[in-house]
Amino acid sequence: MRYSLEFTASAAREFRSLERRLQQRISDKLLELCDNPFPAGAKKLQGERDHYRIRIGEYRVIYRIEKNRVVIVIVQIGHRREVYR
Repeated sequence: MRYSLEFTASAAREFRSLERRLQQRISDKLLELCDNPFPAGAKKLQGERDHYRIRIGEYRVIYRIEKNRVVIVIVQIGHRREVYR
């Protein structure tokens, strides 16, 4: 089953503010996420019910999975020193 992607407004702004090369790397990983929402290296975030994160170099993508709608919602994208604040 293939999941579709949705971005929150803030995650879309964060994505657009990144340089093109980094946007491409993140896009590639997000497309892989559609096929497998729990890839190797994905971690469940503590304190959040359905939030997970994947690493892409120095950047992190925080997402949640809505199984009833078959959607992955991208909540936040950012550098590792800023994303957990």
